[in-house]
Amino acid sequence: MATYTCDKCDMSVDISCAKCNKPLSDDVLHLENGQDIQIAICDECKGKVKSPQCCGEDMVCQV
Repeated sequence: MATYTCDKCDMSVDISCAKCNKPLSDDVLHLENGQDIQIAICDECKGKVKSPQCCGEDMVCQV
């Protein structure tokens, strides 16, 4: 399961898919402009979501 942690306040969250109730995995979305965005993806239904935010910044998933 992807556990995201805030680098500023150390808050952590585990996230799962509400559609199929499976834990989400960490992944990276590669954009055409060369930018990489950290996302969480459902391995079961292939849904994806941008990583959560805390303290005004993206939370980080340590794999």
